[in-house]
Amino acid sequence: MKYRGTIGILTGGGDVPGLNPAIRAVTFRALREGYRVVGIRRGWGGLVDYIPEKDADNSDHVQILTEDLVNRAGRTGGTFLHTSRTLPARLPAAALPDHLKQTYRQQINDVTPHVLRALENIGIDYLIPIGGDDTLSYAERLHREGVPVVAIPKTMDNDVPGTDYCIGFSTCVTRTIELTHTLRTTAGSHERLLVIEVFGRYAGFTAMLPTMAGAADRCVIPECPFDMEHLTALLVADRNRHPSAYAVVLVSEGATTIDEQGMSFESQEKDQYGHRKLGGIGDKVALQLKELSPQFNNGHRINVVNQRLGYLVRCGNPDAIDSIVPMAYGNLALDLILENRTGHLVALRNGCYANVPIEVVTSRKKVVIIDRYYNQERLRPKYETFHAQPTFIMTSEDATLKPTAG
Repeated sequence: MKYRGTIGILTGGGDVPGLNPAIRAVTFRALREGYRVVGIRRGWGGLVDYIPEKDADNSDHVQILTEDLVNRAGRTGGTFLHTSRTLPARLPAAALPDHLKQTYRQQINDVTPHVLRALENIGIDYLIPIGGDDTLSYAERLHREGVPVVAIPKTMDNDVPGTDYCIGFSTCVTRTIELTHTLRTTAGSHERLLVIEVFGRYAGFTAMLPTMAGAADRCVIPECPFDMEHLTALLVADRNRHPSAYAVVLVSEGATTIDEQGMSFESQEKDQYGHRKLGGIGDKVALQLKELSPQFNNGHRINVVNQRLGYLVRCGNPDAIDSIVPMAYGNLALDLILENRTGHLVALRNGCYANVPIEVVTSRKKVVIIDRYYNQERLRPKYETFHAQPTFIMTSEDATLKPTAG
C-alpha cells in the first residue's frame, strides 16, 4: 500500500486522562487521509532507545497504530504508548542505552543527533508530540533542527503557554472538587480544619478553580507566598462560622510561605529537566495550623485533616471535556499537517480552537495573573466580571499573543 507519508506520535511527562483519546483522534484522521501512523513508546525515551540499524529489533520502541488498536484504548485513561521524563538534550551517562555508550561519554549528553537519525530511520515525515512545557520544549528544539513538528499541549497544571486549555486539566479539577467534597464528611464530623495538597508547581490553576467552584474556603498558590498566621486566622474564622465547625484550604504543591526560601520537596533527586519531586507543603501547613490555631481560637487547639490528592486526580478515565478537546486537538494537528504547516502548537484561545507558533512554549511561564484573579488578602480567587471570560475563567493569557491565521 502506498502512503502519503508517515506520522509519528508520542506522549511525554506525567500521564493524564485524555492522552488516549488524542492518540485515537490523530490515528483515525491520519489513516483516513492516507498516512501511516507510528506510535513511539515511552516518549522521547523511545527514540533514545531506538537502534537505527538494519535488522535491529525495535518492537519495544515503536509500533504501527491501527484503528482497532487505538479504538480499544481511546476511551481509557493514561497512555497506552507509555511515557517517560527523558530529555535527550540532557541525558545522564547512567541513562544511556548500550548502543550509545561508545558514542557519548560525558556525564550529561546531548543525544539529539541520534534522535534525528532514529526519526529518519523510522521514516517519520511529521511528528506529533503530546506533552507539557518540558516535553514540548524539546519538541521546539527538534523543530529548530528541521523536524516537521505539530505539538499538542497536555498537563494537569494547565500551564503550557499559548493555550487556555491543556489536556488533563478538566479531569483534574473535576476530581479535586469531588474528592474535596468527599473529605468534608470527616472534617465536619471531627470539627477540624481540612488541608488538601493539589498539583501546581508554578501555576495555581488547580487550586483556584475548585475554590472558585465552592470546594474550599481558601487556597494558597505558587505565584503568591503566604503568611501562615494570616491563613490560620482566616481558616479559624471560617470554621467558627460554619454550622458543622470545619473549614477547607487547597494548597498548591509549589506554594511557599513568606518565611521559606523555596518549595517543599520529597527528595534531593532531580529528573532530566532539573525538577525535584514536589511534596510536603501540605504537611507543613497542617502542622503549623494546629500549632497556631490556639492564638485565634480562645486558646483552644484545632486538629487538622491532611490529605495529598496526588495521583488520584490523574488516574482513571477522562471526563467529558477531556474526551472532546483531545479529539479536536488531534484533528487540528492533522489540519496543519495537511496544509504542511509545521512548527505550531494546537490551542484553545478565547473559546476557539486555534494554533500558535511552537516557540511560545519556551518563551515564558504561564501562571495565574495575580492582580486580575487572586485576592492576596482573602487568599481566594477574585473576579470583576464573567463577561467574555473563557470557560475556565482565569486560564486565559494576555491577548497580545495572536493565534496564527489559517
